[in-house]
Amino acid sequence: MSHGRILIRPAENNDSSSVKSLAKSLATSFSFEDNSFIEIFNRLRADENARILVSMDEHGIVNGYLLGFVHDTFFANGAVAWIEEVYVSETVRLNGIGLALERHFEVWARARDAKLIGLATRRAASFYTAIGYEESAVYFRKLL
Repeated sequence: MSHGRILIRPAENNDSSSVKSLAKSLATSFSFEDNSFIEIFNRLRADENARILVSMDEHGIVNGYLLGFVHDTFFANGAVAWIEEVYVSETVRLNGIGLALERHFEVWARARDAKLIGLATRRAASFYTAIGYEESAVYFRKLL
């Protein structure tokens, strides 16, 4: 799916180094482990309930990614989608890449009959409210 100059597509094997570079910039709560990345990347690409999307510029350079999932729930009487990670290179932010990634994920989630898309964010709340998300809950976590 293309949005102007932005191309969004599912991640391929040869995108692993680009996604790894972007994911390293996102990692703040955990130390990024290069050795684990490729195994996790391949496992997620093979998981039909997971989706890794990449954005590319007109030169084929990956400049953003989104990792999301669809899973069944009782409260929604079926599937919901969850955006786990989104990162866009700082040099190209505010150019519609985050929106294009989210919209492409939304199409994928709708095709799997997801009733909603949820996510947790502390840095991008204004972006998500501007594109139609509403605040719904407080995010809690417990490190294991």
